[in-house]
Amino acid sequence: MKIGNKYIGGDNAIFIIAELSANHNGSIETALKTIKAAKRAGADCIKLQTYTPETITLDSQKEDFLIKGTIWEGKNLYDLYQEAYTPWEWHKTIFEAASEEGLICFSSPFDKTAVDFLEDLKVPAYKIASFEITDIPLIEYTASKGKPVIISTGIAEQEDIELALDACHRMGNKDIALLKCTSSYPAPIEEANMIMVTDLAERYNVISGLSDHTLGSTVPIVATAMGAKIIEKHFILDKSIGGPDASFSMDEQEFTEMVKAVREAEKAIGQVDYRLTEKQKKGKDFSRSLYIAKDIKAGEVFTEKNLRSIRPGFGMHPKYLKDFLGKRANKNWEKGERFSQ
Repeated sequence: MKIGNKYIGGDNAIFIIAELSANHNGSIETALKTIKAAKRAGADCIKLQTYTPETITLDSQKEDFLIKGTIWEGKNLYDLYQEAYTPWEWHKTIFEAASEEGLICFSSPFDKTAVDFLEDLKVPAYKIASFEITDIPLIEYTASKGKPVIISTGIAEQEDIELALDACHRMGNKDIALLKCTSSYPAPIEEANMIMVTDLAERYNVISGLSDHTLGSTVPIVATAMGAKIIEKHFILDKSIGGPDASFSMDEQEFTEMVKAVREAEKAIGQVDYRLTEKQKKGKDFSRSLYIAKDIKAGEVFTEKNLRSIRPGFGMHPKYLKDFLGKRANKNWEKGERFSQ
């Protein structure tokens, strides 16, 4: 998969997305400062959400439209999205600012008009948000544009994932990534279930990754170890500005530390390789080998007391010790001599 100038998957570095979401808090100046901060923090990409209150819900005060059981308890859906949405007239400016910083920028569309709008901006990819994975017509329309499609699986059962993948495939689009996601805000770490990162990749033959709502860097690090190729985290300039997503977003310092930890974890994982580096070969100096432990005269018998496997490792391999025990020396040996034949 290629998004912008970044190749994703294989041996390429993990693609790290800073999710802007509602963290502009209604200010384009804050949005632009956040982009600069994301670049400093080590992100590869800044991601938006493209909707209006009208394109995502209805302006209704009926019970169904009141939020329950989340950090937005008691809010009306329309009012929440009115507060959180990114004005469409900002998008071009944000995309240009991201490009100036060397960041890739794309978005999550929430209806067909958003896809059309983003096509005009020539986005390099699309993200399907967790709660939209069941919107098969939206997924079909998005996939039909021929761009990479990244899908979060936060509310998905296996059938939902398969329906979403089938929708992409019907449109001739197989450039798909699936992100393990827990749609709680913030998400409990015990529900992260990072083994799913590996399973998604193997079961569906796609690039897999993480869209994370837990606090801290632990889950992204574990995701890295489980083979994630994409990691997405909500990013905020300063938590003190507040906003709908502030409580589960990372600020610049936290995001910087996460990126550092992920990059170190990538290096630590390495690759399957039984060859030793030159530095590791030098370590063999401290391994065991055969040495003369007591002076030996020619004709004396080698025993476990006068021929031993000890450090350092410049003598004969210890696997040959038994071959010489009980045999007679053919010359004089001094204590401390490397044993070799």
